[in-house]
Amino acid sequence: MTRLLTILMVMAGLAAPVSAQEAPAPKPADAAAHAEHATSENAKDDDDDEEEEAKATEDGVHEAGAKFDFGFSGMLARDNRTQLAPLTLASGKPVASGEYKLKSGGYYRIDITADGSQELALSGGDFFRAIWVNEIVINDIEIRPMGVHSLEFDDAGTASLSFVAIVPGRYTLSIPGSHGETQQAVFNIQ
Repeated sequence: MTRLLTILMVMAGLAAPVSAQEAPAPKPADAAAHAEHATSENAKDDDDDEEEEAKATEDGVHEAGAKFDFGFSGMLARDNRTQLAPLTLASGKPVASGEYKLKSGGYYRIDITADGSQELALSGGDFFRAIWVNEIVINDIEIRPMGVHSLEFDDAGTASLSFVAIVPGRYTLSIPGSHGETQQAVFNIQ
């Protein structure tokens, strides 16, 4: 008899939360009002994005808007990759044309081109620890490294770096031994 009462009490205890969790369906009028509010908010966000892009172009800041619409192939699909403005390694010329704004979780690709005027490198251990490097492509040779500290160019050439930005912060890739602001590329991961 005690076992029967215990089983009945357990069943009653399990059944009570289920009935308490059931909520009434939303009224159609409420759903329509919510959809209208969301549509007007999205229109405002689109206008704000266009204004920010125009302002960023004027300020010399490259803001990379990641798509984050992961399809069948996942995050590293070519459709999800954002191409960044290239970096240039040349004697006496600026490395980057502006600051890069990246989003954490975004998939990016950047080309680094050296003109061969001087043996130059780009170093930035903090930057390379804040990203996950998918691959570095040099002369159609794909390198998938576990870690990178710097890239050095002895001759003219181009290296393409594809990566996922991970750790938010402000990072630089700079020419070792140089101190000028034009001799570095600044990446802000948000």
